[in-house]
Amino acid sequence: MPRRSILTERQRSALFDLPTDDASMLRHYILADDDLERINERRRSENRIGFALQLCALRYPGRLLSSDEIIPEKVLRFIAAQLGLTGDDILPYASRRQTRQQHLHALRQIYGFKMFSGQGARCLRAWLEHQAETARSNEDLARRFVEECRRTQTILPGVSVIERLCADSLVAAERRIESRIANRLDNQMRERLDTLLTEMLDGNVSRFVWLRQFEVGNNSAGASRLLDRLEFLQALDMSPEILADVPPHRVTRLRRQGERYFADGLRDITSDRRLAILAVCATEWAAAIADAVIETHDRIVGKTWRDAKKLCDARIADARSSLQETLRSFKGLGAALLEAKGDGASLDAATEAACGWVHLERMVATAAELTDTMAADALAHVVHGYHRFRRYAPRMLRALDIHAAAVASTLIQAAKIIAADQKDAPRQASFLRRNSKWHHHLNSQEPDDNQLWEVAVLFQIREAFRSGDMWLRHSRRYADLKQALVPIEAARASPRLT
Repeated sequence: MPRRSILTERQRSALFDLPTDDASMLRHYILADDDLERINERRRSENRIGFALQLCALRYPGRLLSSDEIIPEKVLRFIAAQLGLTGDDILPYASRRQTRQQHLHALRQIYGFKMFSGQGARCLRAWLEHQAETARSNEDLARRFVEECRRTQTILPGVSVIERLCADSLVAAERRIESRIANRLDNQMRERLDTLLTEMLDGNVSRFVWLRQFEVGNNSAGASRLLDRLEFLQALDMSPEILADVPPHRVTRLRRQGERYFADGLRDITSDRRLAILAVCATEWAAAIADAVIETHDRIVGKTWRDAKKLCDARIADARSSLQETLRSFKGLGAALLEAKGDGASLDAATEAACGWVHLERMVATAAELTDTMAADALAHVVHGYHRFRRYAPRMLRALDIHAAAVASTLIQAAKIIAADQKDAPRQASFLRRNSKWHHHLNSQEPDDNQLWEVAVLFQIREAFRSGDMWLRHSRRYADLKQALVPIEAARASPRLT
């Protein structure tokens, strides 16, 4: 049976080869005065350099030297120079096998190195099983094991032994985590999760596959599809606490496994593993779909603003021809009035001759309209997106577990009014900044017209999520910013941060 290999050649080399860079040799292979005294007790030069090489290899990387191992020339020269010898002095070393064994015995007695066996090996195996839960990869766990062996002065076993120990520990850790998650599920929850694999929807798609088929949308229909899935997952009543003390990378790995399986494949695996995958997927998908809903809302707000800006620019472009004609008319009227004033003629007669009073009234009215058109901004047209928001926004605000900082407390209250569809609730604009352009447009609305107010609330919700003033409790993208900050206790304990 071939040995179980979990490390690449590069990873094995990084862990077990003798270092040849200057920094590592200076750190690990400088011999102290007491080391030199013990080394010089050996009579022959080949035994002195061989003893020193064995000592350095036991210290780093922490293993024995094999009889046929080729020692890097840089390492030989570095150690030989400290002994006043040359690298060639190593050639006759250990022509007697007993010499190398005697040196190993002496090193163990003098420096306290011990073999990987007995009680020490059992303790290291138990330590390795505990570390396997938090290790992010095979190489990470093997590196931790090697470092622990160095710390405890345990001579590293063979590479194949280490790989087998790490592989077995990783598999055992994965099974323990799966059982831990499954044991936190009651019987009703287990039945609901298993139903995801058997319930079929239109198009012969299982509920499980339907749930994972989601993506960020661009319109209200896309937001509604996401909310269908989010509300279904919320109805499962799956608490995120079932993943407490499970390392995040383990959660990610179980989720990816669920995203690769089809319903038939999941039904064929063991119950604990199946339930753990389903529970993780249900919890993680709920958070991911909630993030996708916010991202979809962000896109819809952006599209509404772009449409309003485009409409505003189009109206300004259409008004330019009328603006030029009106300006030419006022130019002609002004020139006629100035000429009449210079000649001492009647201004009334000049006005009648230039355009007439009826036409002048129309010119003034047109100029007033053009002034409003040219001075308008895109906010005057965002209300056209009201019906688009109305299709999903109240449902979105009811489904999401939104939290906010104190600065956004009034915005939260406004969002609750939209979510509850409270027609008689007072519509206050205290969630807007004092100098916001929204105030001008809101003040010009009819008292019973709340469409622009609701659009303003939804626009501000988008900005609040972007700035971090609003967040979702179990979100990956829109979580509380405090989760990304270093706790003050940790900051005080770190010299660099303080």
